[in-house]
Amino acid sequence: MTFAERCFWNAVKTDRFLGLHFRRQQVIHGFIADFYCEEINLVVEIDGGVHEQQKDYDRLRDCIINQHGIKVIRFPNEDVINHGERVMERLKDEAGV
Repeated sequence: MTFAERCFWNAVKTDRFLGLHFRRQQVIHGFIADFYCEEINLVVEIDGGVHEQQKDYDRLRDCIINQHGIKVIRFPNEDVINHGERVMERLKDEAGV
C-alpha cells in the first residue's frame, strides 16, 4: 500500500468508520479496487500521480463498475494525507449519514 492508502485504511479498517466494513484490494468485475464497502456499494480509489496519465482508462473502468450498481469515488493522495477530515466527510455523505 502507498502511504495515502495506509492513511485511509487506518481510518476505516476493522469497521472503525460508521461501523462500515471496507475490504482492500477487492476484485470487482475484473478490476482491483483499492477499497470496497459492500454495505453501501462503494469503491474508494486513492489516486497517485500515475492516474494523471490514465484518465481515459480510469473513466472506462469506473463506468463498467457503475453499470453493476457500484459507485466509484476517487481521492488524490494529497487529499487523503493532508485533508483526511474532508475525505471522511465525503464518505459520510455517501453513506447517507
